[in-house]
Amino acid sequence: MKQIYVVGIGPGAYEQMTLAAVHALEKSDVIIGYTVYVDLVKDHFPQKEFLTTGMKKEVDRCELAFSQAMEGKTVSLICSGDAGVYGMAGLMVEIGAKYPNVELTILPGVTAATGGAAILGAPLIHDFCLISLSDLLTPWEKIEKRLLCAAQADFVICLYNPSSKKRRDYLQKACDLVLQYQSPETICGIVSQIGREGETARVLPLSQLCNTQVDMFTTVWIGNSQTKELHGKMVTPRGYRIDGQ
Repeated sequence: MKQIYVVGIGPGAYEQMTLAAVHALEKSDVIIGYTVYVDLVKDHFPQKEFLTTGMKKEVDRCELAFSQAMEGKTVSLICSGDAGVYGMAGLMVEIGAKYPNVELTILPGVTAATGGAAILGAPLIHDFCLISLSDLLTPWEKIEKRLLCAAQADFVICLYNPSSKKRRDYLQKACDLVLQYQSPETICGIVSQIGREGETARVLPLSQLCNTQVDMFTTVWIGNSQTKELHGKMVTPRGYRIDGQ
């Protein structure tokens, strides 16, 4: 049986990859991925063959992985974060239906929601949801409805892809929607370049988040009605009893 590993490499730092991910890359003949992600691991696996594609070439990347596997090579297709969270795992399973002789093994990784949450403190201790603000594959009307429903239900909301050159005002639009149900004083957090050089983090109220400029390498957390700031950290209580309080 031919083998492809679909590997979540985590947010960026080699130390944040799982051992299973490292072992899969060590066993692979070929490592395939988006150029930016390959650059994150290339120095740690210098003896491997690397193949890359650019942005918006996801289908081509998957087909390349299967074509390499059909040549008898053990292949790793890498994704940042977790391959099953806005990653390539779903597309690989779909395309894999055409290749019954190729075994797919999907390996999880640390996604930005949890990697960045650890930097901020503990914003995801209670119920939360992930919403991507990218409307390349999802109509904005559906994203808008999800934001409104999540805010009304008092979820902590983690936002992926909060901005880009063509979507500079999308975070502001998202904040305006959340403000229909949440207070301007709601505690929020942002982390840029999670696990990579230049990592920065900030805790701020929703009223300030509305006017904050971010980029595609930034992840955003909007707290719920119980989220608070403690000593510069963002914390969402789950309700555990603390003696004396």
